[in-house]
Amino acid sequence: MPTLFTRIVNREIPAKIVYEDDQCLAFEDIAPKAPTHVLLIPKKEIASLNSLAAEDAALLGHMMLVVQKLARDLGVAEGGYRLIANTGADGGQTVDHLHFHLLGGRALDWPPG
Repeated sequence: MPTLFTRIVNREIPAKIVYEDDQCLAFEDIAPKAPTHVLLIPKKEIASLNSLAAEDAALLGHMMLVVQKLARDLGVAEGGYRLIANTGADGGQTVDHLHFHLLGGRALDWPPG
């Protein structure tokens, strides 16, 4: 069964998409925790950071470059931003599809939670 995020990639579920290429997609979080809060996901279904394989290295490198572009395009690169990958139940992961939260637009507290 496809994940919620795969269904967004397949346009079965609507989302406000802010970036897309052949490898990944970014969209606005439906419950933002900061003025800028987007999710960046690989189009390939990968359950979490714990599920990465050596063959995924190029994809992850590409996604980190997309993070830079998104931060610039969304106006948070200069002031700073946070990138989060929740992994597993104790890490707060609620969708079993690797995703990165990009948050910015205000000073972010530490520790996060």
